Amino acid sequence: MARPRHNTLPALLERALVETPPGRGVWVALSGGMDSSLLLTLAAEVCHAQGRALYALHVNHGLQDAAADFEHHCRALCRRLGVALTVARVAVSAKGMGVEGAAREARYAAFAQHLPQGDTLWLAQHRTDQAETWLLAALRGSGTRGLGAMPARRDSGGITLLRPWLEVPHRSLVDEAQAFERAGTLVWCDDPTNADTVFERNYLRHRVLPLLTQRWPHAERALGTAAHHMQDADALLEAYASEELATLKLAPDQLDAAALATRSRARQRLLVRTFCRQRGLATPPARRLDTLLDQLNAAADAQVHVAWPGACARLWRGRLYLLTETSLAEEPLTARAVQSEWWASRDGNALLKTPLTATWRRGGEVIRLAGRGRRDLKRLLAESGVPPWERDAVIVLWAGETCVAVLKAPDTLLYQAEGWRLTTHHAERRGPASGNG
Repeated sequence: MARPRHNTLPALLERALVETPPGRGVWVALSGGMDSSLLLTLAAEVCHAQGRALYALHVNHGLQDAAADFEHHCRALCRRLGVALTVARVAVSAKGMGVEGAAREARYAAFAQHLPQGDTLWLAQHRTDQAETWLLAALRGSGTRGLGAMPARRDSGGITLLRPWLEVPHRSLVDEAQAFERAGTLVWCDDPTNADTVFERNYLRHRVLPLLTQRWPHAERALGTAAHHMQDADALLEAYASEELATLKLAPDQLDAAALATRSRARQRLLVRTFCRQRGLATPPARRLDTLLDQLNAAADAQVHVAWPGACARLWRGRLYLLTETSLAEEPLTARAVQSEWWASRDGNALLKTPLTATWRRGGEVIRLAGRGRRDLKRLLAESGVPPWERDAVIVLWAGETCVAVLKAPDTLLYQAEGWRLTTHHAERRGPASGNG
């Protein structure tokens, strides 16, 4: 193989290789285009010299007729280089985020699905890609996190994403790839959609960035530097917010709403967004977030509910809850809701085990508790401080017409009836019970 003309490219890969501990796999995200084909070619050379195993992952989005050609090229290139290839075929559903965004979501989901924990994935993105990403974020009105564009390294879901060439101008990659092409050692597929300026990124690449660099020759480098500054600012804000959240947190999913309300609006926004990220939830859009923050001082008995795609916030009794937007009670009662098979015995007689049936709470249920007599379940739940939206996701266990126990989905025991003893194949997973007989 001809030696690379730009020696910085393999040197950057050697540096990236150090970040993956021995015994862990190194992967290349291989689209089949020029950049990723060049990355795989040089990565194979570097990994072979260091005695490290290399793998490739191709995500077939199935969005264009050329998708099969790209997959065929990736298979041929990996065979020639002796690199094991995994092909992930994904379904892309725009759902309001646009084709580009939906394809990106599907691609990252495939990365998480196919890479073993602890492995590293190399991406071929470069300085021009970074400049485009920064401009897109700015045009969408993004905050510090969005304006940080693409980090050179990101640890996510147990895998590491590395962009070894993020500060390399695209021209260097083009020169190197063409040198390999002339030597007959590299071919790639040209994506026919790359010239279509209907897509936002292509419009920036072909129409906007050339004008910017014509007037400001170092525009791409400057935008990359701005992204670095935003990454630093975001990291500092995240650290400060995490320290402050420790003083506001009342439970894993709850903040002290009254204390939060004493902060400035900018601080409130930062704290709520950071708490969402800590909980793995989507952060609220700006208008939804302001709607929520306007109601932090709502009356204790008010039931504030603000939802956005993938998450929601609720205010109740001075607590701010950040939750996934789901409703188990709207689904059939299946193993998803009850994760244990429950039985009951009467008066401790193990020989009289009774299989139980489970229903969602419908209203009007009554349970007899030791020392408290017959109690209305609705009143019990209110007295116990169970939030209103959780009361419909309460499971009632029945022995015939008798209410034997009450669970919080999936199998946390809240109450059991006087004289009954519950058993389950997964008893060790039960939480503490209250009002037990």
